[in-house]
Amino acid sequence: MRALATKSWEESKLLWRLAFPAVLTEVFQFSIGFVTASFVGHIGVVELAAVTIVEGVLEGFAYGVLFGMGCALDTLCGQAVGAGQLGLLGVYVQQSWIVCGAAAVALTPAYALATPILGSLLRQPAAVAAAAGPYARWAIPRLLAHAANFPLQKFFQTQSRVWALAAITGAALAVHVALTYVAVNRLGYGLRGAAVAGNVSYWLIDAAQFAYLVSGRFPDAWKGFSVRALRNLAAFVKLSLVSAAMICLEFWYYAALLILVGLLKNGQLQLDIMSVCINYEFWTMMVALGFSEAVSVRVSNELGGSRPKDAKFAVAVAAMTSALIGATFMAVFFIWRRGLPRLFSDDKDVVQGAARLGYLLAVTVFFSSIGPVLSGVAVGAGWQLQVAFVNIGCYYLVGIPVGVLLGFKHRLGALGVWTGMLTGTLLQMAILLLIIKRTGWEKQAQLAAARIKEVGGKNEDQPLTTTACTEDDHMKNIELDCKEQAVV
Repeated sequence: MRALATKSWEESKLLWRLAFPAVLTEVFQFSIGFVTASFVGHIGVVELAAVTIVEGVLEGFAYGVLFGMGCALDTLCGQAVGAGQLGLLGVYVQQSWIVCGAAAVALTPAYALATPILGSLLRQPAAVAAAAGPYARWAIPRLLAHAANFPLQKFFQTQSRVWALAAITGAALAVHVALTYVAVNRLGYGLRGAAVAGNVSYWLIDAAQFAYLVSGRFPDAWKGFSVRALRNLAAFVKLSLVSAAMICLEFWYYAALLILVGLLKNGQLQLDIMSVCINYEFWTMMVALGFSEAVSVRVSNELGGSRPKDAKFAVAVAAMTSALIGATFMAVFFIWRRGLPRLFSDDKDVVQGAARLGYLLAVTVFFSSIGPVLSGVAVGAGWQLQVAFVNIGCYYLVGIPVGVLLGFKHRLGALGVWTGMLTGTLLQMAILLLIIKRTGWEKQAQLAAARIKEVGGKNEDQPLTTTACTEDDHMKNIELDCKEQAVV
């Protein structure tokens, strides 16, 4: 028991060393949108609904695609670090820029045509769709900002350089609060000013991260731009698309929730109520996402270094920690369910409606604190395709139909739609736990070595191995093969 307690404590310290600054980074970055919604909500209920539908549906769609593609680096970079092949990281991040940049350009028309998409295609309230269109068009520059940001973020996180990211996003958030206050409250630019303030804040994050990348602090991992990024691009695109599919299916689930709520009777009020609840849920999910990224790094590093038992133990510690955090959040929302909605709106109906959903929100944030951590395990191990099919079944074949049945046929409104969403989430968690329990971690370590070999472009006539290189070997020639050890 003492040995187990000591090992748990050591693993917990490793996890928190990665997770705490990662949590700060995710919370700070998400809070840019959180701040925007809170300022805009005091302009009027239509404006709050417009920003919510843009950021929940369009931004959720685009964010899911770009973040999902960037998550390919969690698998590749994390396992390359574990195998000691740091020279591959710079190539990976350049490949990710190419793929994410192309995806961002392809997504631009959705923002430009926001009003007809939301109003005519998705049947959202006319006033909300009309206000959302200009805001979405002004928010287009942040698409390219996301495409640049996610690969950089993964590059740093997989090398445990996370405190710099927390400092950068914290400073950007402070700037964003000031910019939004001036643009919205002092200059009266409304939704247009809020969108521009968000664009500036996101690009400040990118500029600071790129400066950190080229600062000379990563001599082994970043050697400048290289044509190697164009080699084996097909294998990288394949993993990026699978990663995007897995993540998008989760992000789009919440977008579908907002679309369904907008179709309810008195849809504008229901959207305002849901916007309050979903903003708080997403805020707590950012904490879980920080742990998700931490456990993804831990799992990928241990599998890349051929330490499957350590990977399995890291999963257990992360799951228990996230459950304790979720229980804390649940207690907070139970206690302050009536006061928290006032941060977003002064409208009596909105505040009362959000307070009525407070009980269900409190239960949801508990489970939402665990689910992303399980997904992080999947990313670290490279199970994106398998989890994508799980998400389709749980979210779209169970969760959404149950939400439609309860919300529309049984006339439970937003409460019924939310209950359906929670049903799908619980089913997904149960299946992921079963998959993790039945996983053969030794085989996963072998697959990690094969993945590095395929995308990293190692010579195909070499055996499936992990690398045990010295620092001098890397400095001489990162492409030379080092002394190899057979995978266990």
